[in-house]
Amino acid sequence: SRPFVVEAAVAAQSVASLAALSDFLDFGKEPKFLLEKFLYAAAFSPRPSGELLHLVLDKLDGRRLAPEVWETGIVAVGSLVGKLCQQKLCGLQQEVKRGMETILGGLRGAKEESEVVIYLLALGNAVLPETIPILLDHAEEGPTTISTAAVSALRRFPARHISGKVKRAMRRIFHEKRKSYEKTCRLAAAEILLDNEPSPMDIINILLAANELETETATFLLLKVQNSLRADHHPARKIMKDIMRDPRINNYNFFSKAGISSSFSGPLTVTQDLLSTFGLDLLFLEGGFLRKSVSDFSLLSHGQQLHAAQVTIEAQGVESMLEENTLEGEEEPELKAGMSAIFFNVQLRPIVFFQGYTDLMAKFLLSSGEPTSVVKGNLLLMDHHQVIPLQSGLQVTVKLQGGLGLDISADMDVNIWEQELKTSINARGSLAIDFQVELDAPFLQATTKSQTEVETSIHFDTLLRFSGSPVLLCLQLREEQVPYR
Repeated sequence: SRPFVVEAAVAAQSVASLAALSDFLDFGKEPKFLLEKFLYAAAFSPRPSGELLHLVLDKLDGRRLAPEVWETGIVAVGSLVGKLCQQKLCGLQQEVKRGMETILGGLRGAKEESEVVIYLLALGNAVLPETIPILLDHAEEGPTTISTAAVSALRRFPARHISGKVKRAMRRIFHEKRKSYEKTCRLAAAEILLDNEPSPMDIINILLAANELETETATFLLLKVQNSLRADHHPARKIMKDIMRDPRINNYNFFSKAGISSSFSGPLTVTQDLLSTFGLDLLFLEGGFLRKSVSDFSLLSHGQQLHAAQVTIEAQGVESMLEENTLEGEEEPELKAGMSAIFFNVQLRPIVFFQGYTDLMAKFLLSSGEPTSVVKGNLLLMDHHQVIPLQSGLQVTVKLQGGLGLDISADMDVNIWEQELKTSINARGSLAIDFQVELDAPFLQATTKSQTEVETSIHFDTLLRFSGSPVLLCLQLREEQVPYR
């Protein structure tokens, strides 16, 4: 029951509950899972207070923490700073300034690449326009891991902040004007250009560049471009339709790449007010190995987009382990597999399944067979209180609260003898919403209450068998029946 009480105390955010949390949580002694529950509950808080950020910063300050707790704490600080700024409290709350100094000061002093990546992901959670120049510098000048993390953080910004300066930097990265970049970084830069009011010339140049790329990267990129034609809400759709009228662009020579990489997006639910979509990206290497998979569940309503869930699984260096040749001029990547996730616009800390051959063998031999937990807990997603004066002089009080129970786990299994790669993502969630309207007058009292509960469970599995040629791939997406009360 302790984890639930901690989550409830964070949701309450009263002076008493925050004081109790401060006394109870000893970051030097408490188990990691409980500290992470506290930090994630804070990160997902819909309307956090400056006092909650103060508590998080105090608990992180000057302590030697387990790496997982420190990483979760930094991305949580980014989320809290961003949400406080959305409430127009940036200049009013001293804690917001302290939170940004914690992230930016840490970024300047970070020695390890893995530390720099965490601070960049925290800036992605904060989504503050004044940090864009810092992200651009790391995106263009940093080594592969840092450059990719910085571009990923820039993708979190809404279109109004993707200025000409940002687009010029993304063009330099994609077209490799200054130096060479890893393919996933180049593709992410291309997606920023495509998803943010692209110019016709940008789209044409991306299509022309695709002709020069290796088969799998070109296949993936061309499918991304074609997806924009099918999605009614995509900002590039009208421009794409105009470009596709030109037979010099829309021809077999451009769109005949025969790779196995794919990019798909389609609707799950369509109503007058809401569109929910499922997207799946699979990027393969030339030898047929899965380099990156992205599963995306998004909600679009009245021009606003919410990333309900985005799970990315990456594997690199598997081809060198099986003595496949890397492309000429490319560095031989380190053997590594991991995962990152975004839930309700909050980036979680990345999870490493294995890093290096020794680590892979150790985890293979000592594996418990249990999937890795990404996030598990109960979160307050909505907390709204409003008093509405009526023309009659009476007042109506509106209260809305929504809580989410979430259990997300993921697993990756590399079978060296069978030459198989399996990934699985399991997501279970239950949403409860309480709505209440009260009219209270000396001569009349009236109350309307509504309670809604919905549960869902989604499982996504991939199986890649590379013992023969062609490589065999099996994908399975299972959605259990959704009870709605």
